[in-house]
Amino acid sequence: MKKPSPMKKLATVATLGLAASLVGCGSETSEPAGIDPQVYTDSLFAVMKADRTNYTKLIIKRLGPAGADVIKPNEHWEDLDSGAPLPAQMFRFGSELVSDMTSEFTYSLQSIWPVNKQNAPKTPLEKEGLQYIVDNPGKNFYGTESLGGVDYYTAVYPDVAVAGPCVDCHNNHKDTPKSDFKLGDVMGGVVIRVPLTKS
Repeated sequence: MKKPSPMKKLATVATLGLAASLVGCGSETSEPAGIDPQVYTDSLFAVMKADRTNYTKLIIKRLGPAGADVIKPNEHWEDLDSGAPLPAQMFRFGSELVSDMTSEFTYSLQSIWPVNKQNAPKTPLEKEGLQYIVDNPGKNFYGTESLGGVDYYTAVYPDVAVAGPCVDCHNNHKDTPKSDFKLGDVMGGVVIRVPLTKS
């Protein structure tokens, strides 16, 4: 009998948690349990990672030498007649659109070696989390922090180089502080923040 994949297990846990929060665990007098913050952020990251990986492997990688004459991935894609946003830019566009739709969570792509300085960590917990995922490959970081009088659950997930164009772009960029990335290296992290208290 085939065992369910970790992602299928995660989806099941998230679904059960959502169902429990909606029905109040079957009790009419108890408060809804809600979804555990770690399950919530893990589920969000699973979707983000899938979208980011697919865009990188299925779009950007195919627009390499074979497609460069038609559409070229470029940091300054808006200035070109036929340019495509880089994966990090697509990720940021998604984050900005989500922030216009909800305040239930925020996310960003950050690095201790940012090509774009706006992607550097800004809080002590972000710095701690980004260093942790570099020092502990394959592991995530979870913590809580208080910002502006609001308590947050903050999770940091490794952003791994999944394709050659990622490595080449970062290693050869004029503003890169690190130029020896290899496939499979942690290049940065996805920071997901969920408010635990109302402001």
